[in-house]
Amino acid sequence: MLKVLTVVGARPQFIKAAAMSRIFNKDFSDQIEESIVHTGQHFDQNMSEVFFCELGIPEPLVTFETRNGSHGVSTGKMMADLDKVIIENRPDLVLVFGDTNSTIAAALSASKLDIPVAHVEAGMRSWNRSMPEEINRVVTDHVSSLNLAASDAALRNLQAEGLGGTAHVVGDIMFDSLRIFSELRPADEFLDNIFGSNHENSKYIVATFHRQQNLEEIGRLNGIVQGLNLVSEYYPVVIPMHPRLRSTLTRNGLLLRLSEKVKVIDPVSYVQMLALLRFAAAVITDSGGLQKEAFFLRVPCVTVRDETEWLETVALGWNRMTNAKSADILRNALEAVGSAGQEGTPYGSGDSAKKIAELIISFSAQKG
Repeated sequence: MLKVLTVVGARPQFIKAAAMSRIFNKDFSDQIEESIVHTGQHFDQNMSEVFFCELGIPEPLVTFETRNGSHGVSTGKMMADLDKVIIENRPDLVLVFGDTNSTIAAALSASKLDIPVAHVEAGMRSWNRSMPEEINRVVTDHVSSLNLAASDAALRNLQAEGLGGTAHVVGDIMFDSLRIFSELRPADEFLDNIFGSNHENSKYIVATFHRQQNLEEIGRLNGIVQGLNLVSEYYPVVIPMHPRLRSTLTRNGLLLRLSEKVKVIDPVSYVQMLALLRFAAAVITDSGGLQKEAFFLRVPCVTVRDETEWLETVALGWNRMTNAKSADILRNALEAVGSAGQEGTPYGSGDSAKKIAELIISFSAQKG
């Protein structure tokens, strides 16, 4: 039996791991034994526990205590904890997702202990090394034995860095998750509480922000707040507010500057977010995951960043980039509402988890 240790710690990873664990347990239970480690990177109940319950993710083998501090401090402590778990359990492979500190901590810990690493969502590049996520994904790719790319563009990035021998295009596992879990419907009360009983006919915009650049550069943060206020003069804006964003806005006296037409709600579950997106007129975000979820649901997206890893969403016309100036946020939002891009399937057909499981089995068999 092949022992796979899956390491997760943040909201996007829970969503991806849910689809992966489902396939392991459904179609490969006689070949793969999976254990899950939760690094505690996202510790708020609304950012963590609700996802395990809602998506049916198996209970973690271990959950680490929350690690506060700088990127170096939190990542180092995760590595120390992961070393102990890996040494004790000796998995045949460590599986990681995306580009968080949990990702790089697990990849470095496993590789230094001579355990192969499989990286789901490998090869994504923003070409902006000031982003912690960019450092995490580049380093993880270079220590991984299996680089599992979501798109042809990601594959080309890996090949350009000399990693073509480890790389495979499998599609985007977030598409698997969306196909599986969009069938679940939250209680009507959730949307009714926000918009009233006529939510299907409401024209509203969903906004989320959490990227370091947008939160730590006060000029950008001011522009975003003012931009959302301007947009709310035309369409109601709903923000499921990330704890980090709430803390930053409060600390800088900006939370109270949001217009009354900008409705702030607590972080929502994955299924609730899909419901919000399904009826939204547009999305304004700096989240990589939300860019893709909007694309999968064919909801126009405005990304407040200088670059995106998900170039296909822009090329097909479903996603537009903007700086953090309030007037530009407003202009792009108004242009996005009612727009439509081209059809395309750059991220596969929703069977990524199965391909990943098969590649893990094939790799382990070859390794002997």
